[in-house]
Amino acid sequence: MATRRVHQLGLPLPVGWGGRRVGAGRKRKAARSTPPHRLRAGHEARHPVHATLRAAAGLPSLRSQAVWPAISDAIRRSSRGGFRVVHFSVQSDHIHLIAEADSQAARRRGLWGLAVRTARAINRGAGRRGRVWSDRYHARALETPHEVRRALTYVLLNFCKHVRASPGIDPRSSAPWFDGWARAPRQSNHPCPVVRPQTWLAAIGWRRAGGSIEFGEAPIASVAGADHRSIKFAAAGGRGRPRQSLRANLIER
Repeated sequence: MATRRVHQLGLPLPVGWGGRRVGAGRKRKAARSTPPHRLRAGHEARHPVHATLRAAAGLPSLRSQAVWPAISDAIRRSSRGGFRVVHFSVQSDHIHLIAEADSQAARRRGLWGLAVRTARAINRGAGRRGRVWSDRYHARALETPHEVRRALTYVLLNFCKHVRASPGIDPRSSAPWFDGWARAPRQSNHPCPVVRPQTWLAAIGWRRAGGSIEFGEAPIASVAGADHRSIKFAAAGGRGRPRQSLRANLIER
């Protein structure tokens, strides 16, 4: 019986398979970690919440006159249905706020509604359409008087980190209406965009963790992290309003 000869057949290599390719490999992490997409923790009505909204790239400064009035009005209209915004500050690319909610559902609806209102206000003021917030909001419950006081210091004096101005009243925040300053600021002629706190922690308790807040106190760590501290600016000595040369930068930056 004759032996059959076996011939190896050649197969064409797939085009573009293997080797270096644009976009291949593990994607780099974002410069700032985003809130994880998992079920949020429960909520207790007696605990205020510190929330943060971060803007997507390509937007104008949220402190600019083009969008700031609309943002302030949107925040004012967000206190409803058992949800209350009691403090906030607007920076060039993010918004910090301290809020209260009567239930977990009220917190969820309130923060979602605020995100939608402010996004529409920003797009309207900037004359654009499209996405405004880079990711879901970050929220953290404030459970002790110390945590609430540190959050107040962080939110109301947050502009010191970004504008690099002398400590004082941030005109792009609820600081002009805050009654917990060690020295009362000049009264604002504009309508108050926030409501008075109703929880014991946000209304009274935080004062027992260090008393009134000095202008010279400034945050050095994010309240959203595991460690929250604030220090006094030695150079500022808790004194005074921003220098005249920096007041314009306080608004636009």
